Order: sequence, then structure tokens, then C-alpha cells
Amino acid sequence: MACWINSLLNIKKLKLNHFDIEEFDSPDAPGSGKFMDEEFLKDIDSARDIAGISFIINSGYRTVAHNHLVGGTKNSSHLTGHGADIKCTDSRSRSIILNALRAVGITRIGIAKTFIHCDNDKTKDQHVTWMY
Repeated sequence: MACWINSLLNIKKLKLNHFDIEEFDSPDAPGSGKFMDEEFLKDIDSARDIAGISFIINSGYRTVAHNHLVGGTKNSSHLTGHGADIKCTDSRSRSIILNALRAVGITRIGIAKTFIHCDNDKTKDQHVTWMY
């Protein structure tokens, strides 16, 4: 329990260069971005540095209810704060974002027409890319 509380306190102190923690909130739970994994936030922030283009977060942390509403899987990495979807609608940006994510060591990537999912969920297969 103490580790979980310390993790939340660290997230509140975490300084990101390109994001506000609120960008990762579940739409039905203001302030829930604090449940995001600190390592993941550091990685996605570093990827944004490398990419040199904006990352608009479509989805970060999700409550169970919101995950169900959007059709997320029952074991979605969003539920544990280990995943995010980045808005992306063109091939050039997609290539830049993918290269930046891989450069920081994010190896779980899903590609859709309007977003890129990325996560660092260590409970799942690593070095995988999938299409939606």
C-alpha cells in the first residue's frame, strides 16, 4: 500500500516537458491521470522530445466504465495507467511518432487510422505491433 501511495505522490511531483497530467485523465474521472505509470509518462514525454511534433492524447488512463464504453479490452493497459492513444491521421506524422516511440524503448504499439496506441505493460508480450 505504501508503494502505491508513494507512486501517486511522485506523479504529482513529476515534471513533464510536453504534457499536463490532466491530459491523461479518464473523461469520467477528473484527476485520474495521477494513476498513470511514471515510467510510461517519462518515456512518452521523451518520445515527444525526439519527434519534435505535438502528441495529442486521445486516451490515457481509463476507468472500467469508460473502457467498456469505448470498447476497450478487459485487460487494457489503459486500466493500469500503462497505455495511451496518440492522435495521428497522416502517414508522415505516423512515421515520426512510431520512430520516436521505438527510440525511447516503447515496443508495444497499435496502429489505427486516427491514432497510435502505445504502452509499456510488462505483463504482456513485448516487441509487438498490431493494426486496428
